[in-house]
Amino acid sequence: MAPKRQVGASSAATGRLLSGCGCHRAAAYALTMAQAQPVSPTPVRELGLLSVVAPMCNEEGIVEPFYARVCAALADLPFELIVIDDGSVDGTAERLARLAEDDRRLRVLTLSRNFGHQTAITAGLDHASGDAVVMIDGDMQDPPELIHEMLDHWRRGSDVVYAVREQRQGETRFKLVTADWFYRLFARISKIDLQPNSGDFRLMDKAALMGLRSMRERNRFLRGMTVWVGFNQSAVGYVREPRPEGETKYTLRRMLRFSLDAVASFSHLPLQLATLLGFVFSIAAFVALPLVVLARVFKVYVPGVSSILFVVLLLGGIQLITVGIIGEYVGRIYDEVKRRPLYLVKTRRNFPDAASDAADQVDQERIGTF
Repeated sequence: MAPKRQVGASSAATGRLLSGCGCHRAAAYALTMAQAQPVSPTPVRELGLLSVVAPMCNEEGIVEPFYARVCAALADLPFELIVIDDGSVDGTAERLARLAEDDRRLRVLTLSRNFGHQTAITAGLDHASGDAVVMIDGDMQDPPELIHEMLDHWRRGSDVVYAVREQRQGETRFKLVTADWFYRLFARISKIDLQPNSGDFRLMDKAALMGLRSMRERNRFLRGMTVWVGFNQSAVGYVREPRPEGETKYTLRRMLRFSLDAVASFSHLPLQLATLLGFVFSIAAFVALPLVVLARVFKVYVPGVSSILFVVLLLGGIQLITVGIIGEYVGRIYDEVKRRPLYLVKTRRNFPDAASDAADQVDQERIGTF
């Protein structure tokens, strides 16, 4: 009976408002309509197919355990597991082929050579056909069991769900410290909000994936690109496990190159710093010039080869650094204008024809719009 009294009171209040001025009558009418129409709940997404994309390179000892763990974690879900063989020279391709013969859900994409981790993931994303797509490393450090929690966020409306490493077991102190420095630096100089300690392990809705597919630059930083596309994004935390077998493919040189790609892709600050250095030293030269003239006039100038040599070496070093910074950007421009495909596929196994055609169409459209 209490709800009836409330409705009656509301109706009476509405009637009093209707008898007043026009603005009150309009407000009362809107209030009445809002009370009459029930608020519809946010629709929950239904999963028709989940695509899991995992790159591998020389991981013959991990192929079977990784495949078994993913299948066990996603046993109650409709899924496809897309494994990209990124130019392996061991028995990775043969083991993947044997597993694919017995399970049509396992789709194996073999590239013509090693194109790199980020490009291999891109190849898998181009061939994915699920309503939601998960990127995960094939070294078993990222737990596939976390995908269920990521899907819960996706069903509630998140378009991008990225996993944040709360702990990173089995990694050296040097790598942890340098990774922390990188995320701090990237946060300061870039224009995107990249969550610290978030890797490539993340889920994307099909709409967000289409936006990512349209970005065909060669020097790829996927964790930044998935943030750049926007949409609704959320995070889940997890503990990253140590590598069960083998060694990481990210050597110090590759990590430095990866960091340069990330900075150059999302920031112009290095170029701006080079310009700033030029202005600073030019101003210093103009300020010092009158002092040199005065020293000559009053005969207090003491010639010194060492001081001149120091200045010349300093300015020469700064010039070489700035030219190198400019060269990094120019080199990336050169890579882009050549318009080469990101990767070449050697073989496809268990892929539907539609998925293969769609992946080929991505590069055809890119080349056709040049």
